[in-house]
This record gives sequence, C-alpha cells and structure tokens, in this order.
Amino acid sequence: MKIMCLAIAIIGLTAVNPANAQQPMAVKIVGIGATSCRSFVEQATPDRSSQRQYLAWMQGYMSGIVIARPVGVDEGIDLNPKTFPLAQQIKFIRDYCLNAPSDSFADAVEALFKKLRSISST
Repeated sequence: MKIMCLAIAIIGLTAVNPANAQQPMAVKIVGIGATSCRSFVEQATPDRSSQRQYLAWMQGYMSGIVIARPVGVDEGIDLNPKTFPLAQQIKFIRDYCLNAPSDSFADAVEALFKKLRSISST
C-alpha cells in the first residue's frame, strides 16, 4: 500500500507542476486515474470495494498535487473538510462523471481538487 501511495504521489508531482504551467504537459496518467468516467460510474456504483480503490487513488493523487506545489501555494487546503466529507466527494466525482463520461477519472479528481481549494479559501 505504501508503494502504491508513493507511486501516486510521484505521478501527482509530475502531472501538476506549476513550474511547467506555461508549457503543455504530455503526462500519461496510469492506473485507475486513466479510467474513463464512464467506466468509473459502471464499476464503482455497484461495487463498494471498487469504489474504495477509486477513493484511495483520488486521495493519493490530490495529495501528490499538494506536495508538488511550491511553498505558500495550497498549504492550507483541507482534502477532507468536515463540510465536504468523503461521501460527498465521491458523489461530486460521480456527478462530474455522469455529465462528462468521456473525461478521465483524473479529470474528475482535478475538478474536485479545485472545489476543495475554493472551500478551503473561505
């Protein structure tokens, strides 16, 4: 499990690096994050263990985003705020995916990250 979390964090570090924000990044997301939203909805809705795997990837990916940020950027972000707990986060992801089935699961997680950033800044 530690190796999986480390791999996810490394992916997050390379995928979301503000220093390269001016240049388009050709990053290939691997693992569950590369799954289409359509597949996520089909797999995670009926299968709670599959949903937990997606949730673990989601948390690791967002943690990697935070780790990759320079000092002073997103330092106060709460990835599990009491006002928007994990059950609501997975619902947010599901709703996103229902509206954008051809997007990747990683795209949905990045949208969630932006929402959590806005919640943390208020």
